[in-house]
Amino acid sequence: MPKIELQQDELFKYSGRSFGADELEEALTIAKAEIDDPVDEDGLIKIELNDTNRPDLWSTAGLGRALRLYHGTGGSATYGFFSRPDSPVAVGDRRIVVDAELAERRPYIAAFAISGPPIAEVLLDDLIQTQEKLCWNYGRKRKAIAMGVYREDKIQYPVRYRAVDPDSTTFVPLGLDNELSLRQIIEQHPKGREFGGIVAALDKFPFLSDDSGAVLSFPPVINSADVGAVQAGDTRLFIEMTGTDLKPLLLACSIVACDLADAGYTIHPVQVEYPYDTPFGRTIVSPLYFQKPVGVELAYAERLLGVALNEDEAVQRLGKMGVRAEAASGLITAYPPEYRNDFLHPVDVVEDLMIGYGMNSFPSEPPRDFTVGRLTEAEIFSREVKTLLVGMGYQEMIFNYLGSRRDFIDNMYPQEQRTAAAAACVRIANPMSENFEFVRPSIIPQLLGAESVSAHAVYPHYIFEVGKVALRDADDNYGSRTVTALGAVVADAEAGFNLVSSQAAALFFYLGLEYDPSVVEDPRFMAGRVAALLVKGERVGILGELHPQVLENWGVTVPCAVIELDLDHVRRVNGSD
Repeated sequence: MPKIELQQDELFKYSGRSFGADELEEALTIAKAEIDDPVDEDGLIKIELNDTNRPDLWSTAGLGRALRLYHGTGGSATYGFFSRPDSPVAVGDRRIVVDAELAERRPYIAAFAISGPPIAEVLLDDLIQTQEKLCWNYGRKRKAIAMGVYREDKIQYPVRYRAVDPDSTTFVPLGLDNELSLRQIIEQHPKGREFGGIVAALDKFPFLSDDSGAVLSFPPVINSADVGAVQAGDTRLFIEMTGTDLKPLLLACSIVACDLADAGYTIHPVQVEYPYDTPFGRTIVSPLYFQKPVGVELAYAERLLGVALNEDEAVQRLGKMGVRAEAASGLITAYPPEYRNDFLHPVDVVEDLMIGYGMNSFPSEPPRDFTVGRLTEAEIFSREVKTLLVGMGYQEMIFNYLGSRRDFIDNMYPQEQRTAAAAACVRIANPMSENFEFVRPSIIPQLLGAESVSAHAVYPHYIFEVGKVALRDADDNYGSRTVTALGAVVADAEAGFNLVSSQAAALFFYLGLEYDPSVVEDPRFMAGRVAALLVKGERVGILGELHPQVLENWGVTVPCAVIELDLDHVRRVNGSD
């Protein structure tokens, strides 16, 4: 969980009031936060935040804003500098021109500029901390989001975001006084060794410079020693973020802009011009308000919270959470603030309602029902399968149920079959990130992902997982079905059809089941080296040697053979369910 270190007096300034130690501990519950270390002799306090869906709280300004709005100790948080997709604001000459070659590398960038009083040391420290927390936690260690801060008075617009040759492009990176090529930076500079792996496999690297050729940075690795050397006392800053997923990038940009606006600075939007399509068109003015309203029936909220709710009071309570809301005919419509995008479902609005009312407002009730827990037959069968595979030399893995289109579809199927494969998958309508956009239809892609980073381990590799997968199913009431599946991968120079056939035979033997192989075609596998597995005439799985193109897509350098079974179907056709 994120931990932040801040000046207690600065937190009180943003909050609009002071708190005693016990008062602050209680007040922080609205942000799902708690004091990790009490205030020290320098006025520093450490706070741990337990909500990874609220990156807007990971700063002094953001946490102070939440306390200020909840306790009504300051004005409402309004930010007039935001663009909308259909109504961009004026930007003057502040523009970024994006190179077409970045589309398949690091495609997105968002930015804004600020002007105002000289930056104080305490604000600069907090800005650096916000940068680190957003990029490390929310930005997946700079893979999805990386942020750079620059001295705007040294920039000539438009800024150029380009893909450049890493061996011939040079500049002086922050912390050094001599020029290095981008390739030398990722090999020699401390930040290059830490973050260079994000772009090392690319043929061209992302690069930011201004219209005069002055270098801003080599994102996501390091700023330049000139334009990128921000100091206390600067009055004009240019702040940009690059990444691979546009919506989280725009949200991070909005968070930092709102924080600096709360600190008293004027925000100047920046226009980004793309030569390729994005979810918001080819011209985007950031900061951008892109969030969608979420509606919730008052009766639904009452059922979840167990109390009667009044429309007007519900709107007021959401306002304490910084959420503008409207109520009519039993429907509450919540409009997420510019710095939040965590309303994925009506239940998220209900949660804010609950916090807005106050946790102590709800009477506690003891449980009314008594039940005895036991393992289901499905779980007993799954554990038996796991035990057998471990006994056969396999190592168990555990993965997330959500993943990306790249992993589940693009890396597994040829181009002409990807559309059909995607149509068979359960897709999240409003994902926080493209990395968690699909519910997995198979365990094999994630096993290959693990194998792709395991080349250092001695071969052969035997890995498996028993877990849930989901598939679209028009015959199901919910339009999809979730099943317990087995995925197993053998990676070795000798891994082939015969090996996994013998493994499957052993597994079925010890389960006391009989099966028949059947010829089948599947583009994920090599032709003639794949078979469907039938139990009592019904297909329950597949095994075979993966196609070399699939292995190349994953960066796996040894042959791989796999087994995949629908364990629920196995039990059902065998009469165990």
